[in-house]
Amino acid sequence: MTEDELDHLVEKLDLDQKVRLLSGASVWTTQAEPGIGLRAIVMSDGPVGVRGEGWDERRTSLTLPSPTALAATWDEELVERLGGLLAAEARRKGVDVLLAPTLNLHRSPLGGRHFECYSEDPLLTGRVGAAYISGVQSGGVAATAKHFTGNESETERLTLDARIDERTLREVYLAPFEAAVAAGAWVVMTGYNRVNGTTMSESPLLAEPLKGEWGFDGVVVSDWGGVRSTHDSARAAQDLAMPGPNEHWGDRLLAAVRAGEVPEEAIDDKVRRLVRLAARVGALDGHHPETHSRATATTDERALLRRAVASSAVLLRNEGGLLPLDPAPLRRVAVIGPNAAAARIQGGGSAGVYPTSVVSPLEGVTEALSGLAEVCYEPGVSISDLPIPLSPRNACNPVTGEAGLLVRLLDGAGAEVHTEHRLTGRVLEPTLVGTAETVEISACFRSNADGVWEVAVAGWGRVSLAADGRVLLDEVVERDTDDPATVHLSPPYRSAPLTLRAGQEVCLVATRQLGSGSGRASALAVVPPRLDDEAQLAAAAELARTCDVAIVVVGTTDKIESEGFDRDSLALPGRQDDLVRAVAEANPRTVVIVNSGGPVALPWREQAPAVLLSWFPGQETGHGLADVLFGTAEPGGRLPTTWADTAIIASRPVAGVLSYDEGQDIGYRAWLRRHDAPAFWFGHGLGYTSWAYESLSVPESVEPRRPFTASVRLRNTGARPGREVVQVYLKHDGERRLAGFALAEAAPGETVQVAVEIQPRALQRWSPERQAWRTESGAFTALAGRAVHDLPLSAASTCADDSLPASGERSPCML
Repeated sequence: MTEDELDHLVEKLDLDQKVRLLSGASVWTTQAEPGIGLRAIVMSDGPVGVRGEGWDERRTSLTLPSPTALAATWDEELVERLGGLLAAEARRKGVDVLLAPTLNLHRSPLGGRHFECYSEDPLLTGRVGAAYISGVQSGGVAATAKHFTGNESETERLTLDARIDERTLREVYLAPFEAAVAAGAWVVMTGYNRVNGTTMSESPLLAEPLKGEWGFDGVVVSDWGGVRSTHDSARAAQDLAMPGPNEHWGDRLLAAVRAGEVPEEAIDDKVRRLVRLAARVGALDGHHPETHSRATATTDERALLRRAVASSAVLLRNEGGLLPLDPAPLRRVAVIGPNAAAARIQGGGSAGVYPTSVVSPLEGVTEALSGLAEVCYEPGVSISDLPIPLSPRNACNPVTGEAGLLVRLLDGAGAEVHTEHRLTGRVLEPTLVGTAETVEISACFRSNADGVWEVAVAGWGRVSLAADGRVLLDEVVERDTDDPATVHLSPPYRSAPLTLRAGQEVCLVATRQLGSGSGRASALAVVPPRLDDEAQLAAAAELARTCDVAIVVVGTTDKIESEGFDRDSLALPGRQDDLVRAVAEANPRTVVIVNSGGPVALPWREQAPAVLLSWFPGQETGHGLADVLFGTAEPGGRLPTTWADTAIIASRPVAGVLSYDEGQDIGYRAWLRRHDAPAFWFGHGLGYTSWAYESLSVPESVEPRRPFTASVRLRNTGARPGREVVQVYLKHDGERRLAGFALAEAAPGETVQVAVEIQPRALQRWSPERQAWRTESGAFTALAGRAVHDLPLSAASTCADDSLPASGERSPCML
């Protein structure tokens, strides 16, 4: 769409129409303007799937591995293909804008939303994020780079002030967003937080460098509820306030423009950007979605998701070559751990989707060994006391008898105004009816164990709970937060004890009174009787002792890794550490799979011969892990962030301020300055073969502001074909930073030459004094190898000084 065409359409609108377009029409849609052929633009949360409008378990989504897993692949081609799959999903669901990827960094492993970000390193984050964006937008669906910027903590996330010095901001936290713009991102989302005193929806960073120096021509959308002022946000380069209607824009903004307090030219620019976006996604008459050949989704979507599980799995340890397991001699295999039977496939919060299907590790191993070996299971420990929403597995509709639950909406007199059958006791956004005042969830629940159960109801406002007509609780839950993720997705539970026998059926009814500010979520859930940990541990150890191999799956819960809060500790919940030790002592052939989105402490790592990191692997979890365990696929992942037993950077603000006092020293950069070492370094990961790094060559001197190539020769010295992630770091003035990477594949004994392109930004630093990038002249060393701590090759080079660009002049980006 030409600029003249854009100007012509904007000129057709009066001021009322233009201002109206800048606030959402609903939670997930923008305003339509039929007069210029503009329909509503539909948005949906990501990044592991496309949920579509609303939250309904009956509308499922293909579910990808978590962003940490995608970054662990270091495979831009694979990530781009997965982005194309998401684009096809979005089009199927009528979605125009996917609210992903998250480009904030792993500043601290305690960050609660760690799983939704890619890496601690800005270069890896930028390249993987750019591949994701390219894949999504190749299908004519807008990707959204978020949350701009300094949004690395969930504690006080609506108000915290991230204090970041200018050089660190430019070189570390803005760098992935610069890469996203260079990749052609159509949307950028501002965070709730402040940076250096200014709320991001009002930040001057939106004008410079985002729209000015970087040349971003898309839409800046707020996080949901992130526009909290009229004049300051409208005068800034914020374009769209979501959701709608927004009390601060709309009529207030219209009045401010008419009073001359906000220039109409600023409004015109915002509208022009919105119309441009509409043309790109096909929401404007006469314009089809901008698609490219890369958008074609794989014909076997599940095969691609299965491959992604294996490609992202990081083999941390493999003493004695225990993995891969040879299925032929196996007769009896132990699968142990609560996450083995019900793995976490995704993190908690607004990113959640309802998967089309889920294959657990237990199911994957059982299927892989069908007809070969007996597979036996023990949970080993209990790791969560969180209420579990009822489901078709343990509940039926009390009216129809169908597996699932009954949801009714009642008016003020208690009369039914709407009813529907649901498949989960966690109900978000039931079909709303104007006269409804109460949500009622009911089900016939069948107990599978003797003992005292906890029956629970979730919601804000007045809630009640009854069993077989007997009232168990009736109270008012006062709302104590404005965080949208908590208000609408995670209201608190209230519970009451109920003694049941195994096989006993009881009719449960939960109600929640609807009201202003009461949020969208209601839930009917149970907590089973807690089993004796000592007995469970003993049973798991005994099973392991009687089997040829033991596979233990440990992991986190929604109480630990989720949007809306940070972690207190890196420890695994419950007695999972004791479980690993007990099983490893009982069976020397023990494989431990770690099912978490971010780092956890592994105090037993020296006792387990094989440790495999699965992240949150998506819906094909079991199949992909079985492929790795039994050698059908190689574990392709390398750590995108450093793993340690302790966090060396705090994630919680003090008096509302989160000071980034460590500057650029996060992740491996911080550990390189210490005398001790982390458990596993950035870039680490083992495959099923071995490699010899034979030579590295770089130019004797490189030209400033021009890319150069590092050529690495390596040889597969093992007995299996393999894939290696070749990493190149530059060392200058004592600093070591990732500068480039490339993938290598080779057959046994084969030698390959890998070209790793190094972009100019690797030798550039931001000069606050000159407000420009400058090349660090002089000698530097290129280092190549398998991880930041394992770099056997080095080569020296020099770079001449360059003439500094004028302030604001665009400089070659990090990609």
